[in-house]
Amino acid sequence: MSAHPLPPGHSGTALPAAPPPHARLGLWAIFGSTFFELVGYFMLLPLLLLRLKGADVSTTLAGLFAASGWVGVFVITPFASAITQRLGRRPTLWLAAAVPVVSTTGFLFTDWLPAWFVLDFIAGAASGLRWVLAEAVVAEFAPPQQRGRMVGLFETMVGTTFVIGPALLAWVGPQNPLALWLVLGSLAIGLLWSLLIPPLPAAADAHSARVGLHGVWLALRAHPLIMTVGFVGGFFESGLTSILPLYGLSLGLGVTAATLLVSASGLGSALMMLPAGLLADRMSAARRFGDAHAVRLRLLHGCAAITLLATLVIPFVAQTPWLAAPVAFLWGGAGGCLYTLAMIDIGSREEGITLVNSTAVLVLSYTLGGVLAPALGAAMLDWAPVLGFPALLLAVAGPGWWLLRRAHRAG
Repeated sequence: MSAHPLPPGHSGTALPAAPPPHARLGLWAIFGSTFFELVGYFMLLPLLLLRLKGADVSTTLAGLFAASGWVGVFVITPFASAITQRLGRRPTLWLAAAVPVVSTTGFLFTDWLPAWFVLDFIAGAASGLRWVLAEAVVAEFAPPQQRGRMVGLFETMVGTTFVIGPALLAWVGPQNPLALWLVLGSLAIGLLWSLLIPPLPAAADAHSARVGLHGVWLALRAHPLIMTVGFVGGFFESGLTSILPLYGLSLGLGVTAATLLVSASGLGSALMMLPAGLLADRMSAARRFGDAHAVRLRLLHGCAAITLLATLVIPFVAQTPWLAAPVAFLWGGAGGCLYTLAMIDIGSREEGITLVNSTAVLVLSYTLGGVLAPALGAAMLDWAPVLGFPALLLAVAGPGWWLLRRAHRAG
């Protein structure tokens, strides 16, 4: 890949053509294993947060704990391509499925808070490795004319785990000792399902592509707008989702209702991402909206506008708490669509290790938003819930919308 910014629709590797052999089986195995792993993970985070609050841990410290898993994702992501180049794609997916099972087992044996931070960091790092590779493989293995459909379907499946995980937790009860065992069981099924992933063909650029920090830097220079899209999407879809229980409690909602705000955000993701992918495919094929890259920019700008408009409602939520669920729905849906459309865009341009590098840039920026949202958001809920919390959200949504508006008009 060139070290200089590339024009829309161009990259330093050949554009993906037909999907590789065993693509259907590979997609099925990655979809299934990822589903069970994420159901477990999105049960685990609100479970641990609520148990920390039950132990009278401060909201700020609980927010830092929620961010620790995202820090793990952020640390491992730049090295995903190097690990994949060294181990191969299938063994790397196996490794990423096994580590969360081991780390989650640790929560059964200790209540020591520093150990919880370490275990959550390790689980986050493994999830980040799987995240980057699974996204890249799905984008590469999808039929070119159905890439929006397949990526949208994958992201929709991921979005359902935001709903199913917290909903299972609310059904079982956060204080039920069986809750953590249910988390562990879901992660174990994900590990076993990962063993069904077929042998994957070696990437065409397995030995020639730049990896590690250098490869990520080159990918960033090729697609600088990915950072904006990923950060805003991560902040509103996953970062805020992780502290929605704390936000609900600050509004005076009960524990169960506060937990179900996470489900509202996940429901937005689940319902909006597949239509976004299908719309990208259809509008690109129609051509009257411009080339495929211009279509995706148009849709990205629209999603950023939805995020901004939902955020402007926040000052009214304190007086009418029932608005919290619709706002969470729009945050999750629009944030998820930002990520989905960016993944479709880079998946349409690249393949192999180069695609892993570009996916890593998207995941890094998404993760940065995921780390900052719970850490800063929880602090604002502690210190300035009426003014500071809405101001923080507007400081992210406003510039994100403006940058995408400018890119859309220029493109």
